[in-house]
Amino acid sequence: MPRNAVIGVDIGTSSSKGVLVGLDGTLIRSAVREHTPDRPGPGRFEMDASVWWREFTELARELTTAGTTVVAVGVSGMGPCVLLTDEHDTPLRPAVLYGVDTRSVAQIDRIEKRFGADEIIRRTGSALTTQAAGPKIAWIAEEEPELYARARRLYMPSSWLARKLTGAYVLDHHSASQCTPLYDTHAGDWYAPWAAEVAPGIDLPPLRWSGEAAGMITAEAARETGLPAGIPVTTGTIDAWAEALSVGAQHTGDLMLMYGTTMFLIHTVPEPLTSPSLWGTVGALPGTRNLAGGMATSGAVTNWLRDLFAGADHTELTRLATESGPGANGLLMLPYFSGERTPVMDPDARGVIAGLTLSHTRGDLYRAALEATGFGVRHNIEGIEAAGGDIRRVVAVGGGTQGALWTQIVSDITGRPQELRTVTIGASYGGALLAAQLVADVSLDDWNPVRETVTPRPDHTGRYDELYALYRRLYPDTVATVHALAALQDR
Repeated sequence: MPRNAVIGVDIGTSSSKGVLVGLDGTLIRSAVREHTPDRPGPGRFEMDASVWWREFTELARELTTAGTTVVAVGVSGMGPCVLLTDEHDTPLRPAVLYGVDTRSVAQIDRIEKRFGADEIIRRTGSALTTQAAGPKIAWIAEEEPELYARARRLYMPSSWLARKLTGAYVLDHHSASQCTPLYDTHAGDWYAPWAAEVAPGIDLPPLRWSGEAAGMITAEAARETGLPAGIPVTTGTIDAWAEALSVGAQHTGDLMLMYGTTMFLIHTVPEPLTSPSLWGTVGALPGTRNLAGGMATSGAVTNWLRDLFAGADHTELTRLATESGPGANGLLMLPYFSGERTPVMDPDARGVIAGLTLSHTRGDLYRAALEATGFGVRHNIEGIEAAGGDIRRVVAVGGGTQGALWTQIVSDITGRPQELRTVTIGASYGGALLAAQLVADVSLDDWNPVRETVTPRPDHTGRYDELYALYRRLYPDTVATVHALAALQDR
């Protein structure tokens, strides 16, 4: 008799990941399709939506195995992204990606002056930054007016998959709450007066919660994907929130750390909290609220180093970084290689490597990159607590949790234990969980029990306290220089 299973697919920055999971949480099969965002100019990151659908169909066919019957599908993806289509759902241009794309600085300044920075934070929960979808829509309207005149609908990777699979035009509340300033976090709905000014002519999608069904797979989608027609598809959400669900980090006091191409932090709070240096959002599940942060790079820097060190893979570089030891033999790095999101909020920030000598090695540089992420996490944690957050438990997830060194460094730097669940594959597994909950009574603790807890090493925390103080000084000490260099790069 065939085994019932669900599929979860996540469209990420550097790859699409899919999992086939039994209704008991057993990971049956996984698959990946790597891709690279287009970079049409300084500070610009885009991707063609056809990539998302093509990779979904490939993953669905690869994941479906003899002896399993797929009974539901979960979707998630990077965000907030801006994919505009006409009334026939024909994409008008490549999607503009989330906060790594910093093109909308002028639009942010104009919208802030129009509505007021404090009023934007009060109504939406977040300051207006390059992370927000609203200014990206405004950029397209201002810079590509003939194209924008045909725009009628707004999609993100998860909602685009839901549309292609079911025909439904929907978006989840959490993704909407990152469309600042279009969503009123107190009313839990689009704020029509601001939406009419920032995104004129766009028929904003009806809103549902991430775990609600967007609809059922159509006959046409079934032919393209090989999946059964008539099975439910989740509304889905942004990848980091799906990752948090995959490891149960959605209770008050929880903080999720997502180790990926970028680092993301999500703290669950009992009531709305706001901060000019963080993002206040609604959660993926009804009744939940978050205070979130995100670094523009983390794994992206280690990948950059791997590519520079031709012939070395991450396993070898991790071994060398372990030998380097705490402090990377006197190296200190600012990981702002794509500008920085929280808490710096500076699209013109740039990476800095301080203390280089002729004796430093590949292992030292790789170690400095891992430690830079840890210092950035500590900086964000301090911002969360300053805004009123109460962090009681830290849960780690994502590809960067493999190999132990990175999570250990972060615990040593922050002084906080990190809980690791059995499966840390991330958003695709969280999407599968939501899919399973559409068709069965599923408990996360049964699906994905705790595997281990990474605890800080007291003999390393003192050394890192000293380096963290230097890290916090390095940005203000170099900001004028890197801003001048950023201007040169833009020209």
